[in-house]
Amino acid sequence: MQSNMGFQTATKSSAIEINKVLKNTYMLLSMTLAFSAVTAGISMAMNLPHGAALIMMLVAFGLMFVVNKKADSASGVYWIFAFTGLMGASLGPMLSAYAAMPGGPAMIMQALGGTALIFFALSGYALTSKKDFSFMGGFLMVGLIVVLVAMVANFFFAIPALSLAISAAVIMIMSGLILYDTSRIINGGERNYIRATVSLYLNIYNIFVHLLSLLGVLGNDD
Repeated sequence: MQSNMGFQTATKSSAIEINKVLKNTYMLLSMTLAFSAVTAGISMAMNLPHGAALIMMLVAFGLMFVVNKKADSASGVYWIFAFTGLMGASLGPMLSAYAAMPGGPAMIMQALGGTALIFFALSGYALTSKKDFSFMGGFLMVGLIVVLVAMVANFFFAIPALSLAISAAVIMIMSGLILYDTSRIINGGERNYIRATVSLYLNIYNIFVHLLSLLGVLGNDD
């Protein structure tokens, strides 16, 4: 009897902790996305060149390791805002280029709307179904490696069809990672909301960038 009561207490405690991680993750995710939007707007207003965007992206990549290291301390929150702020600012030149295209602003809004739809649909499905998507981990990792190799190859060959395929593949892989990362939080695989936020943020960021890229190519074909 005492054993059952102990198990129920532990289960209840675990459920409370998981709900707390979920709440903190979504709260921090919404704040970092809003902050990224602000820094992207500032970057556009300052008309920063693509070279500056590349530097900010590289610095942000370095900060990602700092965020991971500081995730268990209070300072981790400040570092994640530094990371996402730079990631948002690095989008400025690209967004300015798209905004200058015919129908560009509408294209950006479509990419934003599509990204939001994908995230809420997949995250909502993972939350309501409570399925364990950990089995997708190996497949998604292999997919990421293949995409990275294809990106490096396309840097030299610049094949338009391959660019389209890469963008479509990235959207599919990041969609799978939304299910995977949300599932890890729900099933107790990820108990740190800062690390969980970074994972989901990168999924959303990459979906937006590559969805915008696809819309840009398809828009030019019209």
